Amino acid sequence: MKRVAAVALLALAGCATTAPSPPPSAVPTFDAAARVAAVRAAGASVASEVDVQPLQDPQVADLREQARRDEQAGRLPEAAAALDRALAERPADPVLLQELAELALLQHRPDAAFDFARRSHAVGPAVGPLCRRPLEMLVQVERLRAASGDVAAAARADAFGRERDACTLKPPPRY
Repeated sequence: MKRVAAVALLALAGCATTAPSPPPSAVPTFDAAARVAAVRAAGASVASEVDVQPLQDPQVADLREQARRDEQAGRLPEAAAALDRALAERPADPVLLQELAELALLQHRPDAAFDFARRSHAVGPAVGPLCRRPLEMLVQVERLRAASGDVAAAARADAFGRERDACTLKPPPRY
């Protein structure tokens, strides 16, 4: 009797199938908050460097503050909507474009983050924190792409990293 039960059990075991593994996603899981923190850290101002900042519009400043509060409260779509309204007022503002890039990455939209960062860098200063932040975003997105199998992305990330490092420019000495 035990042999019959064992044979039946083995026969049933042969019928079992393993669940298929889920298809790999185009974008691997990543810690968006950590990547955005790295971007913001790269944009920290250094006391002994040239720091170029665009003029601020009071209406845009209010919308940026609203977006900051929404982001801190975890309301990312509302934060993005506030920045979109601000961008409608100042479509070539590198700060707004960069903040939209960071929100896009927090929303796990790396392609949008890349596009906003690229635009921010194109219209922003060539030195200082506002130069480093978009380039660090490009580095982070390219590293993410490399992790998902894009073999050329690591080289692009390295190139953006070198460009980011060149953004730090010390002011001329004053005598």
